[in-house]
Amino acid sequence: MQAIKSPRPFARGSPPKVLIILHQEASTPGRVGQSLIRRGFAMDIRRPRFGDPLPGTLADHAGAIIFGGPMSANDEEDFIRREIDWLAVPLREQKPYLGICLGAQLLVRHLGGRVERDPDGRVEAGYYPLRATEAGRALLHWPSHVYQFHREGFDVPSCGTLLAEGDSFKNQAFSVGSMAFGIQFHPELTLAMMHRWTVKGERVLDLPGAKGRPQHFEGRALYDAETLGWLEGLLDRMLVPTTASATPQPPPQPHNRLCGNDLRRGPADLRTARPDNGSTGGLGG
Repeated sequence: MQAIKSPRPFARGSPPKVLIILHQEASTPGRVGQSLIRRGFAMDIRRPRFGDPLPGTLADHAGAIIFGGPMSANDEEDFIRREIDWLAVPLREQKPYLGICLGAQLLVRHLGGRVERDPDGRVEAGYYPLRATEAGRALLHWPSHVYQFHREGFDVPSCGTLLAEGDSFKNQAFSVGSMAFGIQFHPELTLAMMHRWTVKGERVLDLPGAKGRPQHFEGRALYDAETLGWLEGLLDRMLVPTTASATPQPPPQPHNRLCGNDLRRGPADLRTARPDNGSTGGLGG
């Protein structure tokens, strides 16, 4: 895997910003946000679902992170289509991008892949085993179990590299080039968020494949330290060069050299390829 390139230097005295895209009024970036603040980043938080615009360029941002939510990447809402189309920006500009749950599924949709429910109606809610692939092991040390809260899974795009696998939902993490990452699980989860999700989403815990509420907290005691260590490593790999280097970089190559899909597709083209799965692909957020 290629070494991650440093974005252009930022104005002296201004902290580099990371674009944070959330999908509910009460959503927070959790400990992803805490980790960014510790690293000296500012957060530019936007909620396109409620009318916030998406920037036409990330020239003034160190990277972007799209979080999860209860909606599906297959939904017809305008903000979903806008976010799918907008992903051309970080890919074209080769800015660091992390998609978490829905954010990963939106990236898959942008690159022509499929997002679907399990054919047997299973979900993942709780902690489940994770296995890194050879490519994943070369990148980071991965946790043995991760926290999930979703009912849809995704294909790995044809231009992507599978980094980690699970059991019920095989594709758990992938990369596109050296800058873009998508993960199905939730490393951002704080203890307070776990309490909120397992109360507000209590009905989900009765679905096939879900773990009972006590198991969520038991799993956190066992596996959360591993997940936090992994998250810190990923953010370092993605973003530390932003503040560590002011060396000018060559202009980015057009993204279509990374992926054979036509990244100029409009919403109508996306709708023709969208499977009819209904909504509520994610469960958390």
